[in-house]
Amino acid sequence: MASDTSMQYDEVIKICKDIFLKKARDYGESWRILRLPSITDQIFIKVRRIRRLEELQGMHKIPENVDVEYMGIVNYCVMALIKLNYSDTLEQNIYNSSVWLADEKSICELAKQYDNVIAKTKDLMERKNHDYGEAWRDMRISSITDQILVKTLRIKQIEEHEGQLLISEGLEAEYNDILNWCVFALIRLNESSMKSE
Repeated sequence: MASDTSMQYDEVIKICKDIFLKKARDYGESWRILRLPSITDQIFIKVRRIRRLEELQGMHKIPENVDVEYMGIVNYCVMALIKLNYSDTLEQNIYNSSVWLADEKSICELAKQYDNVIAKTKDLMERKNHDYGEAWRDMRISSITDQILVKTLRIKQIEEHEGQLLISEGLEAEYNDILNWCVFALIRLNESSMKSE
């Protein structure tokens, strides 16, 4: 099952990365001006919508399903992890709009950063998955959503404390966990849709 998980993980990430890079080509790298709390708030909005849709049991007014929201959260986590792991000199040029325009060189660099962040996050997933025995496969998707919400609220609290923690893991660990929970949810949703076909 673990090899299936690795392959399924890669399939989900391939779709998320494709969306991320297409949006970078459309919008440039304007997201880099977002401060981490703004990215956290975007994640919070998306996970609240997912939870609301779960409670409404499919009776929503906007035609996007929860899978789109989970993919959005994956990509917001990647943004946060890129900001945490790479010196963000672009922020110094916040008012120079030409800096934000995407060219092929910047897209290639962004793709490398995406891959590096995902490699670390996937490695963490594989180690935790080994220790927990893929327990997430037996969880309800709504419980996975709750885990994402809890992690998001933890990040908000860490941000309020300006990163000063007594015993807990920091921002990077929380964003990694959220990303992995979203991938698990997307794998489960994909498996459910395949069973119903």
